[in-house]
Amino acid sequence: MEGYHVENFGCRASRSDGEAIAAGLRRRGLSSASDLSSARIVVVNTCSVTAEADREARAFIRRVHRKNPQAKIIVTGCYAQRAPHEVAALKGVSVVIGNSHKSLVVPESSAPSDFVPLARLTHTVPILHDPEFAHAELSVLPFAEDSQQTRPNLKVQDGCANRCSFCIIPETRGPSRSLPLAECLAAVHRFVQAGGQELVLSGINLGRWGRDLSPQQRFVDLVAAVLEQTPLPRLRLSSIEPMDWTPELLAIYAQYAPTGRLARHAHLPLQSGSDTMLRRMHRRYRPWHYAEKLARIHSLMPDAGIGADVMIGFPGETDTLFQESYDFIAAQPFTYLHLFPFSARPGTPAAALHSECPVPAAAVEERMSALRRLIAEKTLAFRRSQLGQTLSVVTLEARGHTTTPALSDNFVRVEIHAPLPANQMVNIQVTELSEDGLRAGSSPISSRPSFLPAPRGGPILQSPQSV
Repeated sequence: MEGYHVENFGCRASRSDGEAIAAGLRRRGLSSASDLSSARIVVVNTCSVTAEADREARAFIRRVHRKNPQAKIIVTGCYAQRAPHEVAALKGVSVVIGNSHKSLVVPESSAPSDFVPLARLTHTVPILHDPEFAHAELSVLPFAEDSQQTRPNLKVQDGCANRCSFCIIPETRGPSRSLPLAECLAAVHRFVQAGGQELVLSGINLGRWGRDLSPQQRFVDLVAAVLEQTPLPRLRLSSIEPMDWTPELLAIYAQYAPTGRLARHAHLPLQSGSDTMLRRMHRRYRPWHYAEKLARIHSLMPDAGIGADVMIGFPGETDTLFQESYDFIAAQPFTYLHLFPFSARPGTPAAALHSECPVPAAAVEERMSALRRLIAEKTLAFRRSQLGQTLSVVTLEARGHTTTPALSDNFVRVEIHAPLPANQMVNIQVTELSEDGLRAGSSPISSRPSFLPAPRGGPILQSPQSV
């Protein structure tokens, strides 16, 4: 069988796309290549949220072409959508397919090798790209229920219309589009039937799911339906904007998080703790709004893993404004942060600001270091608070024969001193800290039971069958 390789860059939604592309290639009879040099088809699923993401994609494409000049290199994703002609000019690229046409990646990948498109006869690289995203519906990629991943992503929403001043995503992903509820539930059922334990709902602006459907629905309707109408053992929600943490969503957490079916994990993009900076970024909340949401989440789930994205060096960020952000972050119950420096994206309002009042690179690095030290202290304190606790974890692919990596429902890496199969949900007791997570004893306390759907507000019924 012919070999393929899919290289994913960027967010969970992008990785979900990549998993679906790989699944589509497998369904067409292709097998995963053992290495890049043996792959006939290489799909590069790019990100373009920063200039560094663009550079990483270009470097990878050059490396593939150098190692395997005969490979058919198909470039898709956000970089391909933002700058298709720039990508097409890279040596070795065979086809450029923007996010607007991502569902065509698999057909193009598996096109007969003896078919030569007219574009190739004229020495041009074919580009499939629509800057307007003229189609209204979400271009559905098949869910990779046959994926070897133990915690795959199900992308149920794409696109964003928030228009933050620094962000290129509205151009690279288009307007918000939602996967219909029935298709979401069908995908969850397939995942459970294949033996899956934990599924991650992902999207570009996940909390906006359902707003574009007719009749209009809300994100909480989707979460409730998954928990009430499927036997999924555990659901985890990826990043959700602060304004989308509604009382109704928190009520769902209050009901299902104690049972383990809804992971005790919340990720709320912050970007800055300074009100001035949030206004310049065109973010739709103020620091006190954010703090109120976090306080409610933390009160509801004191042991939850809570994280945020934080941008450093946005144009005009002075020492005083950074200190405001630092102090705000220090006061919140975060257990981890995703830190990244500002990167000017072509055509965004912040790119013009950057040319007028850039933040010196040395100041950015100094501020990054300060926040790294702060979150390291918070992460360590959180991990110490888990010593002696019983946690529900999903086992991951084992690295060796004596230990098994796992992830807890509250988003902590756990090393179990026992060889266990991947994709098992078990309860473990935390015995000590590891370098970046926790360790558990040699024997899991118990296997987690599987769950049957229950009506909202009703009891959760447990089957006697072990997972």
